Amino acid sequence: MKIKNVILTPSYTGFYFDDQKAIKAGADHDGFFYVGNPVTPGFSSVRQSGEAISVQIVLEDGTVGMGDCAAVQYSGTGGRDPLFLAKDFIPFLDQKVVPLLIGEEADSFRRLAEKYDSMKIDGKLLHTAIRYGLTQAFLSTMANLKKRTMAEIIREEYHITDKTYQPVPIFTQSGDERYTNVDKMIMKGADVLPHALINHVETKLGKNGELLKEYVAWMRDRILSKRVEDSYLPVFHIDVYGTIGIAFNNDFDKITAYLLELEKIAKPFRIRIEGPVDTGDRQGTLDALRILTKAMDDNHSHLEIVADEWCNTLQDIKDFADAKAGHMLQIKTPDLGGVNNVAEAILYCNEKKIGSYCGGTCNETNLSSETTTNIAIACKADQCLAKPGMSVDDGFMIVKNAMNRVIALANSRK
Repeated sequence: MKIKNVILTPSYTGFYFDDQKAIKAGADHDGFFYVGNPVTPGFSSVRQSGEAISVQIVLEDGTVGMGDCAAVQYSGTGGRDPLFLAKDFIPFLDQKVVPLLIGEEADSFRRLAEKYDSMKIDGKLLHTAIRYGLTQAFLSTMANLKKRTMAEIIREEYHITDKTYQPVPIFTQSGDERYTNVDKMIMKGADVLPHALINHVETKLGKNGELLKEYVAWMRDRILSKRVEDSYLPVFHIDVYGTIGIAFNNDFDKITAYLLELEKIAKPFRIRIEGPVDTGDRQGTLDALRILTKAMDDNHSHLEIVADEWCNTLQDIKDFADAKAGHMLQIKTPDLGGVNNVAEAILYCNEKKIGSYCGGTCNETNLSSETTTNIAIACKADQCLAKPGMSVDDGFMIVKNAMNRVIALANSRK
């Protein structure tokens, strides 16, 4: 069955593009806006509306598959591709990519995904957002053509023999509403929480880490006082965007002591810290997280280090996993390009016994979120991000409902 038509439309994402460098440099809030000039190339303001491009693939028999080309909130930093704006990339897709797609045989998700994920045009790989959206559409197309869930297509094409489909723990993110949104997470019974967006030393972490310690203590007490059942023991997962390294001048002994303090404060809850150090380069960050992972293990700690920045591509994930640079790796789905790489990354982490976190960004869409949730289920990830958005309700609803539907339908075929 051949591709007959490809339809492109501009779309909105569930959040915004933020200039991370400008924020780290001290850009102030004015309501939901940021005050100040952008630093990262391509940005017209420190915060601007998130954009995507929807791809609809139409086959000869009328079967339609859909995907969304989307990029992360903090585009253009941490070794990522530049800002992705629909007005810039729809003409490119129309001229350079769509003509290649017309007439393609829709015979295999994996074949098509690997072909277009590795394809070079004008000597360059396609932008990660384009590869992300195209491959979602390929997966959706094959699922609709074969009348199966996307999870079942992934298991078939990657030879995953497990016949049972099971839920993956869902990680909810709070944005800056880190108190009100924790209450929402408690009510909804989120498995992992709250992300917390600790991206500034003075206002969120504290110069000596004191603000984060107070927040962890508050969260611990809030859950203990508000949970309906004593068995509700969510994992604390806090993204600190390298601010612990900034606060302690990348002194690993001081950082280790601080992390051990956080672990004690969090009890009886387990805690993960994402991105404790960001050295501004890939190798330096990998080495730092490897040192901190070993330090936690040497101290018989149960606190888990999570890698994020600079762990972007499938090769990055393999390198971080091989180096044990983190107990868990965020597979930041848009950064990997083709969603075929998401499947490969989860399977590789599982093989290496490193936590596989099928993540992404608040700046995605409902389509990309449902697609990667299917992949997380199929490949048995350790954790799946509730996305898009940062208000808890929307992202949790999209991912949880998709997960429940897919699992029920796939298991009904047994």
